[in-house]
Amino acid sequence: MGKPGNKGIKRIINACGYSVQGIRAAWREEEAFRQETMMLVPVVIGGLWLGETVVQQVLLIGSWIMMMTVELLNSAIEAVVDRIGPEHHPLAGRAKDMGSAAVLLTSLVVLMLWGAVVYDRFLATG
Repeated sequence: MGKPGNKGIKRIINACGYSVQGIRAAWREEEAFRQETMMLVPVVIGGLWLGETVVQQVLLIGSWIMMMTVELLNSAIEAVVDRIGPEHHPLAGRAKDMGSAAVLLTSLVVLMLWGAVVYDRFLATG
């Protein structure tokens, strides 16, 4: 059974509004998110130039957007943990470390994708 409240298009409109609020909060409060957002324009330009196919272009640009998405999730985890209390707790530290690890792993995927496309484009023989 779903939650009571708005349904249909009204729910979708509200959800979009909440998403915009989340992006604004991340921009205002999270330095890493601001840096990644400012890199989005060069990433899009570079991805469109570097990718030889539409699939490559989507993978290059999409991998960056995925990293930004994981950064938002990491920031959300940190905000919830910080809301609970400022004292150190092993579970709080673990949650924050795992969120950070997710960002790291996503960054590795970005590097592998970009590296593979650069290799195919400029270094592969054949």
